[in-house]
This record gives sequence, C-alpha cells and structure tokens, in this order.
Amino acid sequence: MLEIARYEGRKRVKGSLVLGGLLAVMSLAFIGFFPSVTSSGVDLDAYMESMPPALQAAFGEASLTTIEGFLAIEIYQFFWLLLLGVYVAYVAGALIAADEERDRMDVLLAAPVSRVSVVVEKFCSLITPIVVVNIAVPLAVFVGVVLVGESIDLANLAMVHLLSIPYLLACAAIGLLLSVVAGKADLAQRGGLGAVFGLFLLDSITEAAGMGWVGGLSPTHYYDPTAILVSGEYDWMGAIVLLAATVALVAVSAVAFKRRDVR
Repeated sequence: MLEIARYEGRKRVKGSLVLGGLLAVMSLAFIGFFPSVTSSGVDLDAYMESMPPALQAAFGEASLTTIEGFLAIEIYQFFWLLLLGVYVAYVAGALIAADEERDRMDVLLAAPVSRVSVVVEKFCSLITPIVVVNIAVPLAVFVGVVLVGESIDLANLAMVHLLSIPYLLACAAIGLLLSVVAGKADLAQRGGLGAVFGLFLLDSITEAAGMGWVGGLSPTHYYDPTAILVSGEYDWMGAIVLLAATVALVAVSAVAFKRRDVR
C-alpha cells in the first residue's frame, strides 16, 4: 500500500532539503538585521500604522521592535503565508497534469491501482516538503534569535509551524484540483499560483473593509502567524476548517479524475 506516495515522496526529498536549507538561511539573514532595526531610532511602528488598511491587514498588527513582531511581519506573514502557500499550490498543479502530458499516466493506470489512489497518494507526497521546511526553519529561527541575544517562546514558535501544516495542505489541495480539471501542468500551476495569491488579497482587502466573512473563502483567513507568535493565540478551529477543506478538495479531485478520460 501507498507505493505511489512513497515513491513520489522519495523523489521530493532532495528538493525538499534544498528548499528547507534556503528558507533556513533566509530566516537567519532576516534575523541578523533585527539588532540594527531596534537601534536605528526610526519609529517603524508609526510607519506601519501609516500604511493603507489593506496592507496593515496583510502584514498583521505587530511591532517591528519586538523579535516576535519582527519575525511575524518579515518572515511569516509574507514568506511563509504567501510565498510558501503559492509554492505548494504551484507544485501541486503538476501532480496529475504533468504525468498526463508526458504520457505516463496511462502506464500508471495500467497497473492494479485505482484512480482515487493515484490522486490521494500523489497528494500525500507533498507532505515531504511541508514537513521538511517545518523542521528546518524553526530550528534556524531559534538559533538566529539566540545569536542576536533575544529570546522567544518556544511553544509559540512550534505552534506557528504546526498550525501552518493544515494551511499549506489546503493550498496544495487547490493546486491538485486545478491539476485534475485543467489537464495541463503549466495552466494548472499558474492557476494555483494565481488562486492562492488572489485569495490572500481577498482576505486582506475584505478584512480592512470590515467584510471579514467574505475573506472566509481564503485559507489565510484561518491561519494567523502573528496572533500565534505575538499573542500566543492558537486557532484550533481554523486548523480543523483547513483540514476539512483539504479533504473535500482532494475528494472532489479524486472523483473528477475518476470520471474523465485520460489523454
């Protein structure tokens, strides 16, 4: 069982380690700037407050003069929430469509394996990069914080990464559905990228406009790294919603793939 997931997961190990290493180095580089930020004498909080409401909502309400706020704004609200979410959706866009375009899907389906298993196990292979980056980056963040002479709540740091897993899975599920429906890897990948970015903007704009219920369509609505790092607020219900959405999207993808012809 799960032969496809294991095979695909092993293929992703090297790339996942490279991605985790790059994100870890990037995190260390950003943390290295923190002492100069606090000693600059510039009122960065006033600058943040002068930004348009939509941008304030996008980057979260936190102070750049505290290590928690700095990490939330400089690393998690942008790189983690947006760019990593876009990345997993982009990768997921090729899960099914790429094999179809390269005429490998019909060979795979000739084996005693169901179409549902193919979709589910290929999706499960994305757990590899998601787990790797969520191990490498918090370790780097902790080391960086110690090196600059600061301290951080380890429980909050661990939870910001643990609760990001349902969020990243939901983003990946969006890419998977597009991969099945579009049938072309390039189209599905660009669609996944645009969908996650668009939903991020939707959540930010509607939150600033006092229409947060509309932003409920976006995965970012249910994962707030700033609230976790700065206030220690864990949105368990949001994680459940994201996991439920992931299951639903994967199920829809499996049913859609089962019912259509493979080119």
